[in-house]
Amino acid sequence: MKILFAGGGTGGHIFPIIAIARELRQSYTEKNLELFYMGPQDRFGDVLLSQEGIKTFTVKAGKLRRSNSPAAFFQNLSDLLFVTPLGICKAFKILFFLSPDLIFSKGGYGAIPATVAGRVLRIPVFLHESDIVPGKANRSAEKFALEIFTSFPFTQYFPPKKILLVGNPIRKRLLSGSRKEATQIFQLVGGKPILLIMGGSQGASRMNDMLLGILEEALNQFEIIHQAGEANFKAVEGEAKVMISEANLPYYHPVPFLDENEIRHAYAAADFIVNRAGSGSIFEIASLGKPSILIPLPESAQNHQVENAYAYALTGAAIVLEEANMRPHFFLERVRDVIFDQAEMERMSQAALRFAKPDAARIIADYLLTYLLQ
Repeated sequence: MKILFAGGGTGGHIFPIIAIARELRQSYTEKNLELFYMGPQDRFGDVLLSQEGIKTFTVKAGKLRRSNSPAAFFQNLSDLLFVTPLGICKAFKILFFLSPDLIFSKGGYGAIPATVAGRVLRIPVFLHESDIVPGKANRSAEKFALEIFTSFPFTQYFPPKKILLVGNPIRKRLLSGSRKEATQIFQLVGGKPILLIMGGSQGASRMNDMLLGILEEALNQFEIIHQAGEANFKAVEGEAKVMISEANLPYYHPVPFLDENEIRHAYAAADFIVNRAGSGSIFEIASLGKPSILIPLPESAQNHQVENAYAYALTGAAIVLEEANMRPHFFLERVRDVIFDQAEMERMSQAALRFAKPDAARIIADYLLTYLLQ
C-alpha cells in the first residue's frame, strides 16, 4: 500500500502530513505500508519527514508572485512556461514508476506537479485545505479531487458536496506536555503568569520589535517564553539583555526555535499564547484550550491569516490584533485585561476547546485507509 503526500514545503504543510502519517501507522500495522512525499526542496522538511520514515522526492514548481514589479512578472512567466511544466513531467515519471495508490495533497504551489501528474495517471487525489480561504493550488486541483478535507466551517470556493469538515491535523504529542518538564527545560522561575510568544516557524521580526518595546514592563508582571526565530535570535537576545533589569532577567526565556519536544512542554506551561494565525497554530492552541492573541501576517496569500484569525475569534476563544494596531502598550493592556480576569480566561479556554478538533489526523487517516481497503 503506497500513499504519496504532496505539499508546498512549509511547516504548515509538513506538520499535518507528519500527524496523518503517524495515525496511518498506528491504525494500519501491516508492513506493506509505504509513505512518500513530493514537493520543492526543503531541508527542514526533508529532515522531519525522514525521521518519520517518509521518503521524499524533490520536484520544482513555479510560484506565483503577487508583486506588480516587472521582475515578478517575468519570473511568473518563466515559472508558468518552463518551471512548472518541467516539474509536472518529472512528477509524471516518478509517479508512473512508483504507482502510489492515492495522492494526499496539502496544497501550496509545490503540490501542483504531483496533483496534475496524478490526475493524468488516474491516481485518486484527496485534498486538505488548512485555511478558510483556499490557496490557488487547491482551488485549481479541486476539480479532480475525490474529496476535500477542510479545517474551518464555511471554507470558501469549494463545492459543498466534496467537503468533509475535519479540522487541521495536529501532532497528538503536542497535547501531552508537562509544566514540570517545561520548568526544567526553560529554567522557569514561577510566581507570575506565563506568556508564550511565537511568530511562526521562522519567528517574526515585527512581533519581536513590538515585544522589545515593552519587555521590561511586561516582565514586571509576566514570565515570558519567546520564540524569536533562528535569523533574529542573536539580535533579540542582545537587545533584551540591555533592556531588562537584573531582577527581571530570570523571567525572560528567548529561544531561536522550539522543536516538537520543547513546544509541547512550553504549551503545557503557558497560561496565555501570542502567535501568528496560521491554521496549524490555531488548531494546536484550541486543542490545548489556551486563551490567545492572534497577530495575523498581513502578507499571507489570499489574506488567509486575517480570515483564519477572525473566524476563530468569532468563537470567543481569541483576540485578533492586526499589525496596523500592534502598538506595544496597547498589546500589553489587552494581555493584562484577559490574563488577570479569571472568568474571562475560563470563558476563552472553554470556547477554544469547543472549537478544537484534535482527532483530525486520525479521522483523515481512517478515511484514507477505508478507501484503500474497501
